[in-house]
Amino acid sequence: MTTPQTYPDADDPARVGTYPALAKSGGGLVWDAVLEYRVWCYPEHGAKDLEHGNDYYRAFASYAEALSFFEKTIGAETPLALILQKEYIREPKPGQYVHVKEERVTEWRVEFLTRPRRTERTIPDFFAPDAPSNRVDILRGLAPRR
Repeated sequence: MTTPQTYPDADDPARVGTYPALAKSGGGLVWDAVLEYRVWCYPEHGAKDLEHGNDYYRAFASYAEALSFFEKTIGAETPLALILQKEYIREPKPGQYVHVKEERVTEWRVEFLTRPRRTERTIPDFFAPDAPSNRVDILRGLAPRR
């Protein structure tokens, strides 16, 4: 398992906990900023009932804080990262990629943050005619830099 120090802290700790609960889920292949880490709690699985039977989350500025809360909370789900994508790559069908030039906020599994943060070259390199046969290596930071 990756250690908590591997994942970046939230870009603006003062805003942690102010983002809407509803967000997209996964996808997009690239990330620009970590907004917060979330630990969702489920009363039907034993979490304290703080929201009249509804699911709820606690937000944290660091993965280490989120992981610590998760480990001591009954009925909690493993931490997720709430990320900002200023632009991203959709994959409507396996192997079919579309460059989307709009911002969105989405929850990701924290393991996806081991991919390098998007740079100005990430998406153009991904779509370049001479990209490696496994284009995803660009997103993983495994392809040679241009």
